[in-house]
Amino acid sequence: MPVPILSYLRVYEPLRVFQGAAGDAVREAYERGPVDATAAGALERELALRAVLRERVLPEGRVEVLATTWPDGVARVCPLDLRPRAGAALIAFLDSVTPLLAASALPIPVRTARRLAEAAIAEIGDGAAHVVSAGWTVPLPWFVLVEQDQRQVQREPRRVWWTVSMTDARERVDLAETVIRETLGESPTGDGPAEVLAETGNWLDRFADDAVVELDYGGIATVLTDEELAADRSAEHAAAALEALVDGEAEAAAEAYAALQDFWTEVAARERAS
Repeated sequence: MPVPILSYLRVYEPLRVFQGAAGDAVREAYERGPVDATAAGALERELALRAVLRERVLPEGRVEVLATTWPDGVARVCPLDLRPRAGAALIAFLDSVTPLLAASALPIPVRTARRLAEAAIAEIGDGAAHVVSAGWTVPLPWFVLVEQDQRQVQREPRRVWWTVSMTDARERVDLAETVIRETLGESPTGDGPAEVLAETGNWLDRFADDAVVELDYGGIATVLTDEELAADRSAEHAAAALEALVDGEAEAAAEAYAALQDFWTEVAARERAS
C-alpha cells in the first residue's frame, strides 16, 4: 500500500524535557527503539484504520517517537503525538460541518466525540504537538526555515529532508515574517505567507531552545522522480524571493516565488489525477 502523501514539520526535543508520567512513556519509547521516519506515515495510518474498524473516533496505542542525531551528541526525540493531533483534527471537523453531517459521520454521539477529542488534546498539557503535516504539498513558507545546500536525500527508501537548529529556525521565520509584512502588507484573506509564518513562529516558541526542527517531504518524496528531485530548488527560490524583497526588487521576488509555486502546484495536481 502506498505511503500517505504528506509532508511534515517536526520538532525534536532533548529527552530531559519530557517529565512526569507522559515523559516516562516518551523515554520508554526511545529505549524500545525509535520509529524510522520513512515508516512514520504508514504507522499513523495503520493506527487510524484500526480505530475506524473498532468504531472509535481516536487512535489508541503506545507512545512512539522518532529520533535524530546532532553534532552535540544530545539525544533528541519527536513524539508522534498521534492522539492529540487526531483530537485537534476531530475538533476542526466538528467545527466545520453541520450537526447533522457530524452525527452521520461518527459512530458515537457528537458531544461524546468532542469530549474525547478535548481530552486527547489535553494529554500534551501546556505543550504543543511535535508534528504538523500537509497533504500533497509543502506549505511554501516552510522553506524559509532551511537552506538549499543542507537538503538531505535518501534514495531507498526514498526520503528528502532538512534539519535545522531551533535558534536558526526561529530567526529565519521571524525575519521572513517581518520582511513580508513590511513589503507586502497583510494578506486580505488572513492566510497569506506572513500569517503562516506567524503561526509557525508561535508554534516553534512552545519548544525547548536547543530543540531541532525537521522539514520532511514524507510520502511526497515517493511521487517525485529523480529528475524532479534534481530540479527541485524550493529552498533556493524561497531565499531568493525573500532577498529580492529586502532589496526592493519586486519583479525578481515575484519570479522566484512563481518558480516555487509552479513546482508545488504541479505536484499537488497529482492528487486529483491519482
